[in-house]
Amino acid sequence: MDFNVKKLASGAGLFFTRAVQFTEEKLGQAEKTELDAHFENLMSRADCTKNWTEKIYRQTEVLLQPNPIDHTGARIEEFLYEKLDRKAPSRITNGELLGQYMQDAAKEFGPGTPYGSTLIQVGECERRLGAAEREFLQTSAISFLTPLRNFLEGDWKTISKERRLLENLRLDLDACKTRLKKARLAEAKTACEGEMAPDFQETRPRNYVLSASASALWSEEVEKAEHELRVAQTEFDRQAEVTRLLLEGISSTHVNHLRCLHEFVEAQAAYYKQCHFHMQELQKELGSSDEDVLPNAFALNSTHSMAAAGSAAEGISSPVETDTLKIEEVQAPATGTRKAKVLYDYDAADSSELSLLADELITVYTVPGMDSDWLIGERGNQKGKVPVTYLELLS
Repeated sequence: MDFNVKKLASGAGLFFTRAVQFTEEKLGQAEKTELDAHFENLMSRADCTKNWTEKIYRQTEVLLQPNPIDHTGARIEEFLYEKLDRKAPSRITNGELLGQYMQDAAKEFGPGTPYGSTLIQVGECERRLGAAEREFLQTSAISFLTPLRNFLEGDWKTISKERRLLENLRLDLDACKTRLKKARLAEAKTACEGEMAPDFQETRPRNYVLSASASALWSEEVEKAEHELRVAQTEFDRQAEVTRLLLEGISSTHVNHLRCLHEFVEAQAAYYKQCHFHMQELQKELGSSDEDVLPNAFALNSTHSMAAAGSAAEGISSPVETDTLKIEEVQAPATGTRKAKVLYDYDAADSSELSLLADELITVYTVPGMDSDWLIGERGNQKGKVPVTYLELLS
């Protein structure tokens, strides 16, 4: 019990000494040991790495799982499994759930009806998209999120711990320097008083003896302070070297995160490629199966998107370029025209475009080779290009 009390008292005294030293430094009443510029740059770089890694990690989580507190309780479930050191079960994605709902609805409406058969096709596509999304989430979590989390919860905690220890040892070192400085001043003052000749006529001629004794005591105090300073300096230098090595390891962290970033981009590209393929296949199915039911509803979108997809996939320019398109020579197709409601006013930028007024109705259609963001619009005898984003296509 005595040992514990002594240890507690010693720790409290050390904490108080550090607090006093820290306060005096902030008030400008004590000197502070400054680290070299290279060391300061390493610490600044480490702090920057930690801050941005944390932001990228959190935002990537939001990107991969935008609604953490949904009806499935996804994040909460993952947190509990992580604390229990167990693997979380595979969870159905929102796309797969939507596809399942669509297919269940088709059974109720009748799979032989146009609406039911279309629901089955779209539902199957949504399930494929959901499966691709689940694969992308798993790949991204392993190749990108896990390394970032390991750095934040592992390497950075070690660096922070060593930096706190270095700061404590610096405070101890500066406290030893302050103590030695005060001891030397007291020794010098005592030595000056001791050099004065004693006055033997005094009633109490003990000042000379007391001064000599005080001088010896202060000399002993100086030697003790010098020894403590040497020990504190050695411990500080050793800890500074350990911390420096950890901070220099941030370069290796950057290399590792760079590799993980490339893997994340590859996974994301593969995911979007799969989504694009599934949607193209769905659009082909809808265009062929619904041609008799809604001949004009899909003609515009199918022709337009297939032309754009073909140009993007093959990297070959369409024979009719938008820049060289002559509006006066464009003729409306026999089929595929649609009515559109104008959402906002639009002022034509040149003679090839058509100015629009909000809420008016115009006829729109597309021609091969046009930019996917534009359509040909007609209003009476006027004709020109109009932006898709300003229109609401009507059935």
